[in-house]
Amino acid sequence: MTGPERISGDWLTGPEITQVFALLQAGGHQVYAVGGCVRDALLGARVNDIDLSTNALPTRVTELARAAGLTTIPTGIDHGTVTVLAGGIPFEITTWRRDVETDGRRAVVAFAERIEDDAMRRDFTMNALYAAPDGRLLDPLGGGITDAHARHIRFIGTPEARIREDYLRILRFFRFYAWFGDAAEGPDPEGLAACAALAEGLDTISRERVGAELKKLLSAPDPAPSLAAMQASGVLTRVLPGADARAMALLVHLEEGLSPAPTPAWPRRLALLSAAMEGVNLTRSLRLSREEGTGLAQRCKAVQDGGATARLGQELGAGAAQDAILARAALLETPPPQGFQAEIARGAAAVFPVTAADLMPEFSGPALGERMRVLREAWLAADLRPGKEALLALP
Repeated sequence: MTGPERISGDWLTGPEITQVFALLQAGGHQVYAVGGCVRDALLGARVNDIDLSTNALPTRVTELARAAGLTTIPTGIDHGTVTVLAGGIPFEITTWRRDVETDGRRAVVAFAERIEDDAMRRDFTMNALYAAPDGRLLDPLGGGITDAHARHIRFIGTPEARIREDYLRILRFFRFYAWFGDAAEGPDPEGLAACAALAEGLDTISRERVGAELKKLLSAPDPAPSLAAMQASGVLTRVLPGADARAMALLVHLEEGLSPAPTPAWPRRLALLSAAMEGVNLTRSLRLSREEGTGLAQRCKAVQDGGATARLGQELGAGAAQDAILARAALLETPPPQGFQAEIARGAAAVFPVTAADLMPEFSGPALGERMRVLREAWLAADLRPGKEALLALP
């Protein structure tokens, strides 16, 4: 007879987390790692943020941590979360909770005495896994470990009920499928049907939350199967009216064909999705930062209009220019221009050879600015090749 399944890793045995585990256990409480860190360790992915779950109340967590000389931050004290800093590493420690009332956007919670209640309020079975300090896995609701190994993204309980508690879970379903799902198997049929039926609920979710989820989804190594499912179910159009994901698989293929392959990047994928969208301000609709919005707008324009490769490198910078060229190639179903990476690099490194001092005193004030603009445009149009003398000789 085999024992319970276990996970391991330096993140679970380091002195910092060991100290946090020990102080709560010495205080007479149960404490487990929970959620993403457990899922990632089980799937062999890199563990980043470490969340802990306990039956100790927030005030008790704070009391025990301070007694051990650790700093505490009341990150989400009203919802039971205290961040404890040990060795400079933050650990979010949340008291077991149960939902009292939900409205599709937020929940009213109460502290719970049973770990099963805490697990029941989570979204997917693979996210309702807990790990004891010794690595032993707890699957309070059953099926979570099996689903994780099978890379099956399955809602806890009834998909419709989980979604009505928080409609953002529709996007989380597709995001987790993009990152952890089995593309060959396809998304869970019951979950997909519920997402399609309740997609209208996404209209109640803040655009900040929608934008954040889309950026995470589009940053997956290959979001194409998930986006195809979103489009077929009507969810993609709900959050990005007019978006078309049909060329995404080709874009991912082009990315993988480069050496070195570029890091999966949401601006490149979003520029492709939005190529057919008209009259939509993505900066406003997804609450992007000014810098993000400007970069995305530049990519979108280049995807739609094209342009000389070196010029794009000069105007957009190397990264954004490569994004635009790859997305345009995928959209047009053509290979990117031969040697485009070298041309982008040439354009990005080029320096406009004329300075304002070269035009003075013949030009000054607004006339100087206009002359600089004209000469720069001539330089760009000539593939960034004319030197100073050639440009200054222009009529």
